[in-house]
Amino acid sequence: MSQEGYDHTAVEKRWQEAWEDASVYRTPDEVDNPTYVLGMYPYPSGKLHMGHVRNYTITDAYARYRRMRGDDVLHPMGWDAFGLPAENAAKERDTNPRDWTFDCIDTMRGQMKSMGFGYDWDREVTTCTPEYYRWNQWLFRRFHEAGLVERRDAEVNWCPSCETVLADEQVEGDDELCWRCDTPVETRDLDQWFLEITEYADELIDAIDELEGWPDSVRQMQRNWIGRQHGSEVDFHVEGHGPVTAFTTRIDTIHGATFFALAPDHPIAEELADEDDAVHEFVHHEADPEGDEPNGVETGLTATNPATGEEIPVFVADFVLSDVGTGALMAVPGHDERDHAFAEKMGVDIEPVIAPEPDDWDGETVPDAPDVSEAAFTDDGVVINSGEYSGLDSETARERLTEDIESAEATTQYRLRDWGISRQRYWGTPIPVVHCDDCGSVLVPEEDLPVELPEFINTTGNPLDAAEEWKETTCPECGGPATRETDTMDTFVDSSWYFLRYVSPGDEAVPFDLERANDWMPVDQYVGGIEHAVMHLLYSRFVTKVLADEEGLEHREPFTNLLAQGMVQLEGEKMSKSVGNTVSPQRIVDEYGADTARLFMMQAAQPERDFDWSEEGVKSTHRFLARLTDLVEEYAAGDASLAGDGDAEGADRDTVDDYVADEIDAAVAIAGGEYDDLTFNVALREAQDLVGTLRSYRGHADPHPETYERGLDVAVRLLAPVVPHLAEELWETLGRDGFVVEADWPTATVDRETVEKRRRLVANTREDVRDIVEVAGIEDPERIDVVVAPDWKYDALSIAIDSDADNLISELMAESHIRERGDDAASYGQDLQANREALRETLSGDEEYEALRAASWLIEREFDAPVRVERAADADDSVVRKAEPGRPAIDIVE
Repeated sequence: MSQEGYDHTAVEKRWQEAWEDASVYRTPDEVDNPTYVLGMYPYPSGKLHMGHVRNYTITDAYARYRRMRGDDVLHPMGWDAFGLPAENAAKERDTNPRDWTFDCIDTMRGQMKSMGFGYDWDREVTTCTPEYYRWNQWLFRRFHEAGLVERRDAEVNWCPSCETVLADEQVEGDDELCWRCDTPVETRDLDQWFLEITEYADELIDAIDELEGWPDSVRQMQRNWIGRQHGSEVDFHVEGHGPVTAFTTRIDTIHGATFFALAPDHPIAEELADEDDAVHEFVHHEADPEGDEPNGVETGLTATNPATGEEIPVFVADFVLSDVGTGALMAVPGHDERDHAFAEKMGVDIEPVIAPEPDDWDGETVPDAPDVSEAAFTDDGVVINSGEYSGLDSETARERLTEDIESAEATTQYRLRDWGISRQRYWGTPIPVVHCDDCGSVLVPEEDLPVELPEFINTTGNPLDAAEEWKETTCPECGGPATRETDTMDTFVDSSWYFLRYVSPGDEAVPFDLERANDWMPVDQYVGGIEHAVMHLLYSRFVTKVLADEEGLEHREPFTNLLAQGMVQLEGEKMSKSVGNTVSPQRIVDEYGADTARLFMMQAAQPERDFDWSEEGVKSTHRFLARLTDLVEEYAAGDASLAGDGDAEGADRDTVDDYVADEIDAAVAIAGGEYDDLTFNVALREAQDLVGTLRSYRGHADPHPETYERGLDVAVRLLAPVVPHLAEELWETLGRDGFVVEADWPTATVDRETVEKRRRLVANTREDVRDIVEVAGIEDPERIDVVVAPDWKYDALSIAIDSDADNLISELMAESHIRERGDDAASYGQDLQANREALRETLSGDEEYEALRAASWLIEREFDAPVRVERAADADDSVVRKAEPGRPAIDIVE
């Protein structure tokens, strides 16, 4: 085997065919130890990109690892196949969305197979098939029966280019652009179908704290999107317009409200814009809700503060949002930073009405007012300058003021709005409703599902509106003429439950088999992009909760653990077709092999972090796999250096063999835990370092055959989840039976903590030798002695670590075997006392002796001198005095 590489094309093709012939990834329905591993299914856009490859390598590696651990793993794949891009592509190509979509699926499925992803393809789902979207329609009926569906006239986000409604989450950036085509979004009033996710708002936010396997950033994004705030609604009487309700979480500050503010699209603001040029100019041209500074315009109106009776000026301000609270707010610049900045700009009074609670506050004395001239005081505290409420703590004042002000009422506000699912396009699930002049909107009966899409009509607007024959139908209730609903469902409906369909994809009676779903769900490990942190994950949580209530699911959250993988970048920038900086996964597979691409990607960074694609890194990874292949093939071919002097099984091990055996165990002990935590880069570093150790071992000594073979065996198994094809090839080369994908994960006789202590000891000892050689200017050492500390020092260290006594020396001297060491014990005790905060457990004296003996060959090789490892009892006292636990004494003979 040359260092140029191995025939990756032949190896990968061979094992992909072997896996398929043996159905190794097929998962039975009934299992004992279910583990569900899932990557977010892709939109079939044409070809896989590097983001796909990273996502699916993560889940594939973890699924393979769990299989080797003995789990029954469900690892399926499907296609998020509906959506506007397919419709647009079909129009551009004068074809139909279905043909275009399935062509893309065929291409991407082939690429996935070429990457060696171990999916159970028998469970494949494709959301644009009637067999799947029938159950979207069934879900719509179930939600309707549960009182969670409503059709109402609503102001919606409308993309004039896509000619469809967008959810709030699909409107992006300061310029409010369509997430698909970057066209500025308009607002329109349309009849829309809504799923009432707001009915579950409290549970959706309360349950976030229980999602301990999710990234904190994702959990916070969901909290922010739901946006629950407990507070009070209170009316301010606006001159000429009557009472206007404001929402506030800080009614305890109402005595400090020095102005009133309206959102630019508040009805009063719009009315004023028709009458006042300055207001019109601000509302239509100057307001910038996403700007860095709050801006506004004075209206000339006043509002009456209901707590004080004072008249305060009314402004239209762009920091007031109509979808947060009521679109009107009482502004308290002394205690809100945004209000403070606005008041300074507009010359409005800033008055303190909350003071910090003093440390020695007696609950009665009113504290002095804080200085709020430069910045607002925003914490809770003690109410001041507020009449009879002065002296109350903030929480009590909020309760009292809400009770006492006639118009005030305790309330909870949410940023979350109901989920508008209506889309005016063709390539989606038809909403199963017909409209009858006599009966109104009527659900299509379950036995008539699915309502299938008609043939595609290439037209502007919604093609379903042009499908006249398809639209004409009869009313299920009265039998009279009726018209089908021409809106289709938001594609997030498809992805809100697809993970349930995988457990019983061929079931024609129900969307999912309840018993199987309760066995497999929730998904143990879910992986996907951070861009889905709000929409997809929130909708999936909502649908799961409804199905738990209505259909008997035993879980209320769909995903136990979530990993949001980082981006694959090129020179610090996200890969993008528009930028022209993409790397073709297929080229990498053709040139270097799928295993090389997978290994480079997984070793480059932790999965949740972005990393830069590097061609040199890919080449280096390919060279590593070639070196590993050489090691195994040379061993299997009967490397003369491994023949030994006699029977291999009876050959004795020396200290070098012991070191390598320890490092094999160490790699297993650490790599398993890192695979568990999905920190693949650390696990792979252990596997690669082990391969490096085995190469050094072969070059330095005559390896012990059993030890060397076990090292190769373990290295192959540790790498198998990430480089499955080559691992299978080398597993066979080693003469092992069966597939490595079905092999047991290797076991170790040592734990990770012991490994880390041993490695720290060896590394520190080698560094100490280097330092002495350098400082003393020793060019050619004759011998290096390494002396382990005496047992009493290990006892003293253990006592010091466990002790909480003020006088550690006295506690140590209470032990006779330490006390009898006299000045040496006192000196060591003082060192321990001085460094108590930094003390940590080491190996025992015997363990240190054995570890250093096993590693002595590393020092011998580095300094070309014999190394003698000694116990304290066998060494000179002058040297022993310098030895400490974890830091043996070094004596170099020139």
